[in-house]
This record gives sequence, structure tokens and C-alpha cells, in this order.
Amino acid sequence: MADILNICWPQIEKNPHINSWQLRTLSAIKNCRTSVLGGHIDACTSCGVLRVSYNSCRNRHCPKCQGKEREEWILKRQEELLAVPYFHVVFTLPDVINPLAVHQPKEVYNALFKAAWETIKAFAGDHKYMGAETGMISILHTWGQTMSLHPHLHCIVPGGGLTKASKWKSAKSNGKFLFPVKAMSKVFRAKYVEALKESIKDIDKTLVNALFKKPWVVYAKRPFGNAHSVIEYLGRYTHKIAISNHRIKSIDESRVTFTYKDYRSEAKKCEMTLEAMEFVRRFAMHILPKGFVRIRHYGILSSTSKKITIPCIRLQTATQVILPPQSTAEVYNPKVCKHCKTETMVTIEILTKRGPPAIKPNEAETVK
Repeated sequence: MADILNICWPQIEKNPHINSWQLRTLSAIKNCRTSVLGGHIDACTSCGVLRVSYNSCRNRHCPKCQGKEREEWILKRQEELLAVPYFHVVFTLPDVINPLAVHQPKEVYNALFKAAWETIKAFAGDHKYMGAETGMISILHTWGQTMSLHPHLHCIVPGGGLTKASKWKSAKSNGKFLFPVKAMSKVFRAKYVEALKESIKDIDKTLVNALFKKPWVVYAKRPFGNAHSVIEYLGRYTHKIAISNHRIKSIDESRVTFTYKDYRSEAKKCEMTLEAMEFVRRFAMHILPKGFVRIRHYGILSSTSKKITIPCIRLQTATQVILPPQSTAEVYNPKVCKHCKTETMVTIEILTKRGPPAIKPNEAETVK
């Protein structure tokens, strides 16, 4: 991704469709792990090898910076897993909302979060389906496989909730499904339009009418098989970005080719080639507004409630969740010298954004 941005940067800076916040984000991705962001020089106290390391941008849209954040987030969620069924629910906005999402993303996406939770809360509170307060972890994705605008929420919902007497109560579907999706779709549409009207007072009535004419989709998968499946899901969706580096297959001065899955043809793997600036434009559409929270927790899983509700539910659902084994993948340890394999690397100099001093090639290795 950084290579594409470097090629197109003069055009990106002059592009009127890329705002200042998007430009700042793209600049961070372009400069990630380069001398532009500064770094440090480490030396091995055992064998004397020097190593120059450049700083990461730590931007949530950067394809290089998501791995560590994802693992840390998953470890925290492991501690909160319950021995109950979990359902995967997806709330999708119709494409008629896309033009508004481009110009007022904060309002459109906040309304999506609000409507999704109010829909889940309404059905969970209905004694016909559950009659209890449930919870939800929701993750915003705004893209499709070809980086087109496709706003939707991936949600994890436990198959039950707490009654007013703090008693665990399972959904009345006996774990086979959560709530009827056709009924949820209608309620979700009404609640979304209401939320959008509240946030955008002068909303175009033509758009509102078009929203009611469009079919809305709420998709609910069967429950996860076990706690391991929930963790696998979390790892797949939480810190995902519009496109990862491994999907980009070729780059030249004017075009970018990348792979995508065509879900209309049984997820067949295909390739698409775009003009480089069109590729950047599509990527920039998915840069969220400054400070926007894309992972949110609700109800009994919210930050204000879970310290009380999770221990309460665990006492009633008997067994403690068995956590999946920790990953055996090799984790980079900056203290280990790649030459002598000992944990003897120490930082001897902090580099400013002007870059590192001149070092002979045989005296240092650059880690990118």
C-alpha cells in the first residue's frame, strides 16, 4: 500500500475529493516504518551487531500495524467469554445511503450502531423471544471485496440475557437461532431511519422515502460451535481494513491489480485492475472520521456493566470457559539479536525524523 501511495502522492495531494484528515492518514501509511517517522539504533552487547529500526505509524487503517493491536484485543476478549451460545448477526445498509455516507459518514455510521443495538435490545426484551437484557459486540466494516462502499455491522450476540432479578435466561429458540430475521429487518429499517432523522435534521425526504422502498437485510448465522469459534471470529473481523497488502498483486505507474472474492459465484477468487488514483480513492472512502469508535460494546457486555454481569452469568452457567491454546507463531522480540540469537539488544540512540546517521552496510541491518 505504501508503494502505491508513494507513486501517486503528487496527485493525491492535489485531489479535491480527498479531505485533510484522509490525507493525513494516507501520509502516515506512506511513511510507516521509514526514516521519515524516526526510529532508534540498537546494539547487541554480546556480538556488537547494530540494527536500525524505524517507527510504525500505529494508524488503525495501516495494513502493517494491525497485528499486535488485534492480538491484544483478542486476549482481553478471551477473559470475558461465557459458556453460552453466541450468534453472529450482520446489519447491512442499502446502497441508496452511500452518497450520504461519503459526505456525512459520522452521522450515517453512528445511526447504524444505534439502530442495530436498539433492534437487538427490543427483541431481547420481548418475552416472546427472550425477556431479558442481552449484550452485543459490534464491529463496523464499510467496504466490499472490491473496496466499494458497503456499510455493515458484524455483531456478536450471546444467546440469552439477564432478567431484572439478575437470573440468566436463554433465548427461546433453544440455541437454534436468535430472533426471526424478517421481523428484525423491518424493525431495524424503522429504527435506522428514526436515528438518521435525529442526527441530520434537514435530511432529504426523497432519501427517506427511498430507504423505506428498499429491501433491508439482517443476516444471522447459526451459533458458534464453542468459545474457540468466537475467538476465531474476533481475530478475523476486529482489526480488518479495506484491503491488506497480500491481496495487492501488481503495481505500476498507473494501475493496481488486486484479488477479491466474488460471493455471487461461490466466493470464487478473481482479480481486478484499477487506475492507481481510483484505487486510492476507494481506499480513502473507508478512512473513518477522526475519533470515531468502530468497535463498540453494549448491554451486559458494555464496559460499565461487564465487571458485574460476567461473574454473575458464569456462576449460573456453571463451567469456566476453557481458553484456546495460545498461538505458537513466532513473535518478534526486539531484544533478541538476529546474529547471535541472544536477548542482548539495547537501544543506544534515538533517531529524529531527519533519519539515521551514516552507518556502514556491514555494521547494521535495517528492520522494516
